[in-house]
Amino acid sequence: MASLPVISGGEVVKVFERFSWTVARQTSSHIIMTQEGQIASLSIPNHKEVARGTPRSLIRSANLTVDEFTSRLKK
Repeated sequence: MASLPVISGGEVVKVFERFSWTVARQTSSHIIMTQEGQIASLSIPNHKEVARGTPRSLIRSANLTVDEFTSRLKK
């Protein structure tokens, strides 16, 4: 299983935007993202450091793989 680096909530949002997810709203310290045709929405904590398990769960909800996510992270 690929390892995920510790990244900020803003960086997580930028990567999901590269997969056509858009910011729907921000409620307190969480950014809510949606995508056309997806039932799920993503709730991303807007923290300086997001725990490693959080992006992994979001990746699973977005029907992506960790490798796909990390490849877009580097760009």
